[in-house]
Amino acid sequence: MHITRSADGTPIAFDRLGSGVPVVLVSGASCAREVHAELAGLLAGDLTVLNYDRRGRGDSGDSGDTAPYAVDREIEDLAAVIEAAGGAAAVFGNSSGAVLALRAAAAGLPITRLVLWEPPFQLDPGAPGRARAYVTELTACLADGRRGDAMALFMRSVGIPSAVIDEMRQAPMWAAMEALAPTLAYDAAVMGEGGLPAGLADVKAHTLILTGSRSGPWAEAAARALSNVLPAPVHTVLEGQNHNVSWDALAPHLTFFLD
Repeated sequence: MHITRSADGTPIAFDRLGSGVPVVLVSGASCAREVHAELAGLLAGDLTVLNYDRRGRGDSGDSGDTAPYAVDREIEDLAAVIEAAGGAAAVFGNSSGAVLALRAAAAGLPITRLVLWEPPFQLDPGAPGRARAYVTELTACLADGRRGDAMALFMRSVGIPSAVIDEMRQAPMWAAMEALAPTLAYDAAVMGEGGLPAGLADVKAHTLILTGSRSGPWAEAAARALSNVLPAPVHTVLEGQNHNVSWDALAPHLTFFLD
């Protein structure tokens, strides 16, 4: 494990594996860097992989999470990891991590290429209202110290059945998930009201957008909308995959695009 420091002094932990073109892995909501541990191992034979904990997670945990939070601080965190990679790097973003990667690219970070796994843009007319209602309830849960309820709220919002969530709350892993609950507010800020962020036409990096054939119409709609605004996009559908993608299925596409 390595530590770099963001512009505001926050320590950002990352693992470095392999050799070759550098790529930084950006996790999504409710996840620390271990979610990408298998993917990092699959890529390390061809690429230099930097797999980092976003602020407030894992080894970039609460004690080093400098307040107040802002999306710009997370962009600075990613900039620090890219600097540790040698000053420029490709970036892979997973789910809301893909949206953070897009925001960073639009802000001018030295990102050589982008690979995005299903950025969860919600483009239907009801999306802004749902996003505002979610943030209101999430804020109340976190303000009251109800981290478990906050995590359950997030899981319901992404379609996990209540019965499954109830079972998960009894499992040993739940404590670790509760520890990540405050960072749900960070991903909510990254996502905004669910639409495409401004400035995407300024993204210079060639971009591979990956979606699963079983993820549903929202993923296809998001990919199509991105393809209409990014300067150099490629969209590939992974047959048989849903949002919980198999890294074995995804890794060859990422490696081919970057190497």
